[in-house]
Amino acid sequence: MLRPGFLTTTAVTLSRGRASQAALYGFPRASLLASSTQNPRLLSSAANSLTKLQAQLDDPTLIASAGFIDNEFITASTSGKHFAVYDPANGTEIARFPDMGIEETEKAIQAAKQAFPSWSKTTAKERSTILRNWYNLILENEQDLAKIITWENGKPLADALGEVRYGASFFEWFSEEAKRLYGEVIPSPNRQQRMVAIRQPLGVVGIITPWNFPNAMITRKLGAALAVGCTVVAKPASETPLSAVALYELGKRAGVPKGVIGLVTTHHNTKAIGKLLCESQDISGISFTGSTNVGKLLLKQSADTVKKVSLELGGNAAFIVFEDADLDKAVDAAVLAKFRSSGQTCICVNRFYVHSSIKDVFGERLREKVEKFRVGSGMDANTTHGPLINKASVEKVRLHVHDALDHGAKLLIGGKESENAHGYFYPPTVLSDMTNNMRIATEETFGPVAGIFSFDTEEEVLELANNTRFGLAGYFFSKDVSRCWRVAENLQVGMVGVNTGAISSEVAPFGGVKESGIGREGARQGLDEYTQYKYINMAI
Repeated sequence: MLRPGFLTTTAVTLSRGRASQAALYGFPRASLLASSTQNPRLLSSAANSLTKLQAQLDDPTLIASAGFIDNEFITASTSGKHFAVYDPANGTEIARFPDMGIEETEKAIQAAKQAFPSWSKTTAKERSTILRNWYNLILENEQDLAKIITWENGKPLADALGEVRYGASFFEWFSEEAKRLYGEVIPSPNRQQRMVAIRQPLGVVGIITPWNFPNAMITRKLGAALAVGCTVVAKPASETPLSAVALYELGKRAGVPKGVIGLVTTHHNTKAIGKLLCESQDISGISFTGSTNVGKLLLKQSADTVKKVSLELGGNAAFIVFEDADLDKAVDAAVLAKFRSSGQTCICVNRFYVHSSIKDVFGERLREKVEKFRVGSGMDANTTHGPLINKASVEKVRLHVHDALDHGAKLLIGGKESENAHGYFYPPTVLSDMTNNMRIATEETFGPVAGIFSFDTEEEVLELANNTRFGLAGYFFSKDVSRCWRVAENLQVGMVGVNTGAISSEVAPFGGVKESGIGREGARQGLDEYTQYKYINMAI
């Protein structure tokens, strides 16, 4: 049975990609259509779209157009405005969400503040049990959750299912780590004193998540925050709020108490809400995943309240193939590390550096792999790669490809769009003979384009790979064990894949250096972002 009022939403706006996320905070962007106030015809159309989606789920109540404040789903904003969510595979509207603002966000903050004293005093075992319940519910509903991701994000259903399971793994992991939030006993230099350091939750934390992993980016933050006893106010990406709402519905069923988790949905008030979360004295920490420009702004806005800030920002990952590499393994890993989610991941390869002696062979083998891709709707079982998130993302990829070709790059495959294509598609593309004066050398493409550069020496390629203000992830292939240690230690990144293109795991610390971020998520280190140490000295 559908909950009353869940089909109420309205707006007209174009979904945005990572670059346009920055636009909402005052940075350059592509044009957007303005939101509208309630219109009966648009409202009816939105309701019909949601009904069609609900009919395709085993549990239709997972689909809702609402925020979540103080344990209640909120279907309307105080402004009366809404924003639209689109299916990137065909550009059609699938839902309308309340365009919430300062008033709703403040209500969510106060609800979380009120819930914090009791939630922070629950035992680690009690919090662990709730997270474990939530994990089990996600797995029980994984097919529905995957469909929701594919509808609003576009990635193939198999990839979406993988994301759901990856996202669930953070709740499983942090349900276990909740019981291992250890402090320290400090050997005292004074016989009459005993010294200990205990770890306590920060308080209310604000989290802001991106659209490229609408399930896993929320669970990675929520899992750690709840495990240590924090309460949360979350702002999901306006492109993909349906996944967040589905998770919150399951969280309510899992037994998360009233006020502990809040969810504010918005598009046009993104900048104002981000500023409020950063400047509010009732918010003790901020966790953000998204563009570097926005991350810098949030860091500045958090300075006056001196709150803890965790940032996972942009990348410009290098993928190095040395002359002694296992070429077959390197090509297979390149496909995964570059073209997963159509190149829309923060740890996606942006620059391929291949030794000059094998560059042409590598390029041809990669071309052969890409030639077998099938681009289309993520709901089609034959699709290997889905659309980009929006038109602005397509335009950025097109710009990077044209720039490379204008500067002498060689097109091995792709680069030519179908004039009759519906949705936000760009063909997977491989370019060779890349040079450092091309935009791909310095700018994150965030799309399905592999640009191959050549190099001759280890020293040369390390200098090229490190010649960026970003430092999230890096990859390289070599059979020389000594070289593996040297290169891994000298790449200026937070994460390194040695002879592999898959590095993400709930048990590993995820994060970058330089302008790619501050802090780590996942692993035991993920708890550090939501806790503080208290030193206790007791005289005897």
